[in-house]
Amino acid sequence: MVGVGTLLKTRRPPAQLMGTGFVVADGKHIITNSHVVPEELNHDRNEQLAVFIGVGKEAITRTVQLIKRDRTHDLALLKMDFRMPPMELGNVAEVREGNMIAFTGFPIGAVLGLYPVSHRGIISAISPVVIPVSSTQTLDAAMIKRLRNPYNVFQLDATAYPGNSGSALYEAETGKVVGVINKVFVKETKEKVLEAPSGITYAIPVVHVKELLKSAGVEF
Repeated sequence: MVGVGTLLKTRRPPAQLMGTGFVVADGKHIITNSHVVPEELNHDRNEQLAVFIGVGKEAITRTVQLIKRDRTHDLALLKMDFRMPPMELGNVAEVREGNMIAFTGFPIGAVLGLYPVSHRGIISAISPVVIPVSSTQTLDAAMIKRLRNPYNVFQLDATAYPGNSGSALYEAETGKVVGVINKVFVKETKEKVLEAPSGITYAIPVVHVKELLKSAGVEF
């Protein structure tokens, strides 16, 4: 796992952690959530995308390049100029309700250093990204767009936090990635119509990661 954020040497602190990512394919590519990656950087001040590697205050910062976004599934593909051990991508067709899963990320940020946190749970449901609404008045443009192109997401019984966005959801026994933790993008669609949002954790199935890699010409 790596932290994902930005680096601006004239800022204090220079590094800003915005989420989590994980290494795939040839060991030089990273998957994270699209909403973790800023739409614009301050190029006048030489702000750069970066990943944070290691543990504690000894963690290092390396700049990366944005290769491609998939805004429909809130995914982004980054590339670095060095290699790390990649995670193996699993098969979504084998995922069932009740499967044991885990995810690791950086929910507490990096103010005191880079400290990964792991959570364990089960797949509690596999359901559409958009839930039914009682009135068309509750629909907005984003929800209508997703209703036109619905897809399933994984609902988890383990709690993720904003810094977990982009964490790999993996099988507890094999370590194979089956999804990508998403705490913001999915929630705003599935729970927006609820009077008291539950804060349930969701994950984007790994099939969409594979599609993004294929579209970018990256072998895995």
